[in-house]
Amino acid sequence: MKARVFVTLKPSVFDPQGHTITEALHQMGYGGVQDVRQGKYFELNLPGTSADQARTLAAEVARKLLANPVIESYRIEVAE
Repeated sequence: MKARVFVTLKPSVFDPQGHTITEALHQMGYGGVQDVRQGKYFELNLPGTSADQARTLAAEVARKLLANPVIESYRIEVAE
């Protein structure tokens, strides 16, 4: 079982790296890009678990280690 965890800054938190990327894209001629938000991506290999167990374990890991709950949120996808 594979769980994918996507961690991003909450919408209310300023993203300086995303802002820098947006400005660089504008300078490169990609003026249509309005905003960039950067984040982190993790893949967890969880052998021998059901999809529900994998989602529960991935959420616990994300909450305790992968994401800072004060400024970040996370989304989990589970693939068999």
